[in-house]
Amino acid sequence: MHVLIIGSLAGELGQAARIAIARGAKLEQADDMDAALAWLRTDARVDLVLCDIVHDVARVVLALAAERMAVPVVACGTGDDPEAAARAIRHGAREFLPLPPDPDLIAAILQAAAGETHVMVVRDATMHTTVGRAEQVAKSNASVLITGESGTGKEVLARHIHCKSRRAAGPFVALNCAAIPDNLLESELFGHEKGAFSGAVARRIGKFEAADGGTLLLDEISEMDARLQAKLLRALQEREIDRLGGAAPVKVNVRILATTNRDLPAEIQRGTFREDLYFRLNVVSLRIPPLRERPGDIAALAEHFARHYAEVNGLPFRPLSREALLRLGSHSWRGNVRELENAIHRAVLLAEGDLIGIEAIELGPPAPAVHSASGGGVASLVGRRVEEVERDLIIETLGHTMGNRTHAATILGISIRALRNKLRDYAAQGVAVPPPAAGVAA
Repeated sequence: MHVLIIGSLAGELGQAARIAIARGAKLEQADDMDAALAWLRTDARVDLVLCDIVHDVARVVLALAAERMAVPVVACGTGDDPEAAARAIRHGAREFLPLPPDPDLIAAILQAAAGETHVMVVRDATMHTTVGRAEQVAKSNASVLITGESGTGKEVLARHIHCKSRRAAGPFVALNCAAIPDNLLESELFGHEKGAFSGAVARRIGKFEAADGGTLLLDEISEMDARLQAKLLRALQEREIDRLGGAAPVKVNVRILATTNRDLPAEIQRGTFREDLYFRLNVVSLRIPPLRERPGDIAALAEHFARHYAEVNGLPFRPLSREALLRLGSHSWRGNVRELENAIHRAVLLAEGDLIGIEAIELGPPAPAVHSASGGGVASLVGRRVEEVERDLIIETLGHTMGNRTHAATILGISIRALRNKLRDYAAQGVAVPPPAAGVAA
């Protein structure tokens, strides 16, 4: 996790920096926006910007957008000026971090920005087979395509492959293709030269060059636009990339890992994914089974998350009761490991006593029952517009997932990009949209 702080480290922002370092973040510091932009242009590994509100947060956000840098900004400042915090959010900051810093809040912000806990927990024989195959091919330079439903831990397995590879000492750079708009994704991947587009005031290094000598993970590769797929294919074939506006190609030494929750052969048939790119990526294929197919992992993962969220929230670790474990084992886990993580996080906060009992385990509702026309169910929807029903379903599902957009998209059966677009429309209409998980994940 790479964090860039804009502001002085002499005061309370320095306390926040020390807490972030203790939580495993790698920090860089810039005195002002110009120095921050200069750093971001040369290091595409930065995952999060923390900006002191004594600086012009709006100018920072606008400058990032103008130079096509898809890096979230969190504003920081004392809670003495609520209007300053609100203004920072209105101007595009992802969240506001009040100072003096709260260690648990910083941990939540860092975790939400990272997106994964990155810990490989394996007990089930089915998953052991998958991990064993991954470790067998890890030391090669072959591209690996990791498939599986959303929330199964594809990025966790990708990081495990990198750590077991000969490139472990090099950088691991991850890019979520579904989370970045198409007009920013090309610059994020390949970088750009000064003058390549309006706002490109200097050269910017992209993810390919940032991952040189290491591993580049292309998360949710199926969401990439067809035009970019062609450019990516050339980069993989030639082992060189073209920055936007560049006059000459740049050689790169990168191992590619890619993930998808879609059926890529079916996407090829539909014409949304290039067959030649599929074969280039799919040198080795690894399928992560859904959690319902590896029940032996449920208890071990639940204990891991219970320990993790007890520490994050400053609570003592409490084991799960036998009844709670039985309840977890009987659930269908449509949202896979991510749904289990959310459930245990809730349980850690709600549990009373020395154990996490079954009363603290709040899981999603079972599949909806079919109602007769004389009762509720479909009959109760008559007279309502389809758009209204869809909106209410999305908002209710988002509430159930504690604001986790990826988990909600999985349950709803839509892409994360489609969900975000709908939420933006709802917010513009004045609809109250549940805040992102941990307050920062968009």
